[in-house]
Amino acid sequence: MSHRVCPWWLGYFLLNPFRKRRQNPHAILSPYVREGMTVLEPGPGMGFFTAELAKLVGASGRVICVDVQSKMIDKLKRRLAKLKLNGRVDARLALPDSMGLADLRDSVQFTLAFAVVHEFPDAATFFAEVAHASKPGATLLIAEPKGHVKESKFDAELQAAAKSGFAVVERPIIQRSHAALLKRGSGVPQ
Repeated sequence: MSHRVCPWWLGYFLLNPFRKRRQNPHAILSPYVREGMTVLEPGPGMGFFTAELAKLVGASGRVICVDVQSKMIDKLKRRLAKLKLNGRVDARLALPDSMGLADLRDSVQFTLAFAVVHEFPDAATFFAEVAHASKPGATLLIAEPKGHVKESKFDAELQAAAKSGFAVVERPIIQRSHAALLKRGSGVPQ
């Protein structure tokens, strides 16, 4: 496999408060996430975006986080408990080749895929699983780090997303990232 997963210990660096100056979670997420939504966050790490997602969905919403590293999930759960947001987040350990989202069919309204698609063994499988979990009309914000993912690779990811029923509707500007907002159509290839 040509993919590589971010080491768990790097998660501490990704929580750096100075990161918020360049990639502010509220500024990035608030245009897309509202109270009461069901949100999916694959590869949350230790929760740089998760806490903000939990705040935005409110007490009536739900955030489902899936990660392949148990140490990331454990730290995420502890961090959310300190912030008293753990009741809004379902943090799950995923398998290396599947996010295990079968129980979410047509229930997710927004997915945040921040610096994660390039770590998944197969982009087509990633987008197929997200499409399966997403309601028709659901949105998906994908952002990939320019330092790790070349533009041609990002374009290939967008093509894989299109094959799973997602269309690009916006190209938001996120510092140091290739980014696109996609929307799931009413029909998803099975």
